[in-house]
This record gives sequence, structure tokens and C-alpha cells, in this order.
Amino acid sequence: MNLMSPVESMMLLAESPGHPMHVAGLQLFRPPQNAGPEFVRDFHGAIRGCDDVQPLFRRQPTTLPGGLVSGWSSAAEVDLDYHVRRSAIPGPGRVRELLELVSRLHSATLDRHRPLWETHVIEGLRDGRFAVYTKLHHALVDGVAAINLLQDSLSSDPADPQVRAPWALPAPDADLSGGTSKLRALTGALTALPGLGASTLGLARAALLEQQMTLPFQAPSTMLNVPIGGARRVAAQSWPLERIKNVKNAAGVTVNDVVLAMCSGALRAYLADQAALPEKQLVAMVPVSLRTAGDAPGGNQAGAVLAGLATDVDDPAERLAAISASMKKNKEIVAQMPKQQAVALGMMLLSPVVLGGMTGISTSPPPFNVCISNVPGARTPLYANGARLEGSYPMSIAANGQALNITLVGNGDTLDFGLVGCRRAVPHLQRLLDHLETSLKALEQAVGV
Repeated sequence: MNLMSPVESMMLLAESPGHPMHVAGLQLFRPPQNAGPEFVRDFHGAIRGCDDVQPLFRRQPTTLPGGLVSGWSSAAEVDLDYHVRRSAIPGPGRVRELLELVSRLHSATLDRHRPLWETHVIEGLRDGRFAVYTKLHHALVDGVAAINLLQDSLSSDPADPQVRAPWALPAPDADLSGGTSKLRALTGALTALPGLGASTLGLARAALLEQQMTLPFQAPSTMLNVPIGGARRVAAQSWPLERIKNVKNAAGVTVNDVVLAMCSGALRAYLADQAALPEKQLVAMVPVSLRTAGDAPGGNQAGAVLAGLATDVDDPAERLAAISASMKKNKEIVAQMPKQQAVALGMMLLSPVVLGGMTGISTSPPPFNVCISNVPGARTPLYANGARLEGSYPMSIAANGQALNITLVGNGDTLDFGLVGCRRAVPHLQRLLDHLETSLKALEQAVGV
């Protein structure tokens, strides 16, 4: 048995039946030209046959004696017929029907009596494409780790016939087998627990106050920052990376700055449509990966910064400049922190959301208004047994008091956006995609590209 990290414990504590805490990826594939009618069925059979399940995908939560601290145990057997499923969408087989199915799948919590992951192979799209939806609990992986695991199972060679599964990729991981050495380590960890909260709080306080970062609870209360239900709606769309880069080069900012400005303009228009745009600017929580090349797969190694979205500014170019200045300052500070302090800062920013998940109460004013995450992805085309990966849409977490999440991932020459919202609190989620396009066009016009 392994003791959970504080971040992993937080992700499980924040979960309830109506508030799932998993991250997911929706991969959209186009079969090769020579594919027969049984291609998807055979693909499902091939990944189902990848039965060498690695330690990360065997983890299931357990409670230590006294019920105070959670740990990880390792499942001796993994029922792949349960974890790897094949589904079909109904007619007329549009992307709309696919997203309706994914919305329902994303609304359901993972079974804590089993390892915390599922994969669904989905066929029935009328244009011949098929999808793979994989979800993993956020206690197992952060968003970057999840995307890396999914992409590592693919190949850059369209002629590669081997089918790989994320759960069967050989990788170093922690030994979950137990033993006397584990028990001694566990005893030592338990004796250190009383000082953990104070230590984390002190590190985060130093980051926020002494280094003059953007403070939480300065965001306005909006229709996005309310108690939410368990039903989700998802939306997905891709944009050419070249368009974003053209704006970046013309304005002298970063790709992520342009992405945040796209989202800012879209949120401004969406809230205005709902007669719910506050006078004060929205604030976004922006996760920052702390993962290095030598880190093992899985786990949570992310910090976070708060960025003003300048939604109170009319001019798109001025809005972009304000966002860029906010992000540059805060990211420079995080880059200078020890990793432990940066993780502690992220935990502190998330703690009101965790508390809201446990109590069902959302704070007012909220710590921030929306989470916007840009996850690095593959720069070259990827394939699964010759099927081209056309879309890689991340699906993250809508939390109590945080009814909308926007996450995107790089996929070759596109940026693939995945939006997740509470079905009740965020009406007409699909319209945000139209507003994102309109916002990008306004930025292009404002900077002269």
C-alpha cells in the first residue's frame, strides 16, 4: 500500500456522486482507405487484448486504519471487459450525437472499487470515423500526464500495424506490492501528517503575499460560479495553429496569451448574450505544468497561476496586451519557485473548489471564474493501426462553484478545444464555440493579420 500525496487526496475528497473528478480525452480517428467494415470491431478487440496492465492502471483507493488518510492499493486482477467497452451512437451519426454520448459518459463517476479508469471505443459516425473516449481519475493523473499517456500509445508511422493501449505501455512506476519496508515508510509518513497543512499553507502564503501575485477571491460572482448538478454537456472544435501563431507574432505575445484572449472574448460575448456580463474583469485559473523530462508517467505535477482576462476592456488588442502582462508576471514568479512551493500554491488555489465539492456550497466571491488549460501535445500526425488521429479533445472537470472548464491540446497543426459545462448552469454551451471563432477573428483584425 502507498500513501497518497496531498494533491491526490484532495482530488478524491472533492468528489461526490454529482461531482465527478476525472479528466478525459476524446480522440477522433479516420480509418485508413483500405479499412474493411470490421475495422473498429477489430481495433476494439486488439486493445482489449492488451492485458499486461501496468501499475498505474491497477491503482484503486483504500482507507488506512482510522479512516483519516487514503492510500493506494494494487488490484491483482483488472476486468478489462468492464474497463474497455465498445459503443455505437444512434443515427444520423453526426458529431452532435457523439458529443451527446460523451456528455453522458463524462457525467458518471468512476467506480472506486475498481482501478479508476475506463476506455470506450465508439463507432457509428456516418462519415466512417470512430472515436475513443478515455477517462482517468484526477487523483491518478493530471491533464498533461493523461494526454501523454493517450498519445504515447499511438504511432507516427501510418504503416505501423501494432495496436497499443495506454494501460499496457511499459513504464516505471511505484511499487504497490506492500511489504515491511512499505509499512515503515507509511509509519513515518503518518507521523509527519500533522505538520503538512501548516507547511503547505506557509508555502502558498509566501507565494501569494510576499511575491505579489494575483490574489484569489478578487473575481466577480457570475452565472458560472454557482452550485452545480451532476449532468455535464461537452463541446469540441479545432482551430488551425497557424492562425493563433499569426496573431502571436503580430502582437509580440505567446500562443497561450492568444488562447486566453480568444477565451476572454468568447466569455465576454457569451455572458453578454445571457445579460450576465459583470463590470469587473473575469479571472482565470491557468494550470502550469511542473513536469520534467525525467518524471515518471502519471501523478499530479502541476501548479497554477491566476490571470486577469480583461473582459471589461472593449478593444481586442488592448485586452490581449493586458492578459499577456498578467500572465508574464505570474509565470515568471512561479518559474522561480521550488517545485514544492509551486505545487502548494496550486493546492491553495484549488482548496475552495475542493471544499465546495465536499460541502455543496460555492464561495462568493469565487476564488476565480473559470479554469483555462493549454496542454502541450503532439507536433506530428499520429496513427492507431493506420487510422489517422484527426482530433484530440481534452475533457476536464466542472466543479461546484466552477460550472465551466476550457481545456485545449496541441495536435499537429491544430489546437483542439474541449469544453465541459454543467448542463443546468451553462445553457447553450455549443454557442461558446461560435464565440471563440468570432473572438479569434476580432483579434486577427485588431493586430492586422
